This record gives sequence, C-alpha cells and structure tokens, in this order.
Amino acid sequence: DLVRSRGLGDVYKRQEEKLARDVYNTFYDRYGLRVFSNIAASEQAHMNAVLTLLNRYGLADPAAAAPGVFNNDALQALYDDLIDQGNESLTAALQAAVLIEETDIADLQDGLALTSHADLRAVYTNLLRASQNHLRAFSRQLP
Repeated sequence: DLVRSRGLGDVYKRQEEKLARDVYNTFYDRYGLRVFSNIAASEQAHMNAVLTLLNRYGLADPAAAAPGVFNNDALQALYDDLIDQGNESLTAALQAAVLIEETDIADLQDGLALTSHADLRAVYTNLLRASQNHLRAFSRQLP
C-alpha cells in the first residue's frame, strides 16, 4: 500500500505513541508515580512529531481524540490488556510499560530499516533514543 511503499509506518506509529501516552496517564492516575506522567508528556511530543510527518505526506491522522480509544483492533486489544495487567499492581504496571517501550524500540528499528527518507529517519532516530531512555527509566523503578 501507499504507506508501506513510502516507508511510512507513521499511521500505525501515531497510534502506537498514543497507546503509550494513554496507558502511562492511566497508570499515573492510579499509582501517582511521577515517571508515568513525565513519560506520558514525552509520548505526547512523539505523537506531535509523527503528526507533522503525516501532515507532510498528506496522510490522515488515525489517532482518535478519546483516551484509550483506537481505530486499530490490535492496538485496542493491546491497550485493554495492558491496562488490565497494570491494574493488578504497581510492579505489573511498570512491567507493562517496559513491554511498551521494548515493542516501540523494535518497531522503530524496523521503521528505520524500511525507509531512506531523511525526515522519517530523523524522527525515528529521535524517537528510538527517547524510547531507550524510557525503557531505562521504567526498568529502574522495578523492584
């Protein structure tokens, strides 16, 4: 399809960043652990960076406005599962966050391998670096 042929996984990436933001906001509300709110704010910045790419390439924004709502069935199921997992305990919430960041890192590495567009590579590289930092921050919180 057009998105894949241009190396633009951004339609999915926008929702993936939204998933992280929404999960972290939910866990912050539940547990009050600052790392969740700090990284949720970073995920919003990631969403904004991806939206810039979507707009540049004339692609529709797939991110629904409501927190926890996704138009991609797989992401909706993942969100629901992560929230269920994280509601069990703070440790489970941190483990869910680690999973999100590990998945994000793998997807960004795949995206970098699939595109030669300089603008995409720059954004993905920045997001990758941030996700690696997020992974370390969440991992340090685990008992």
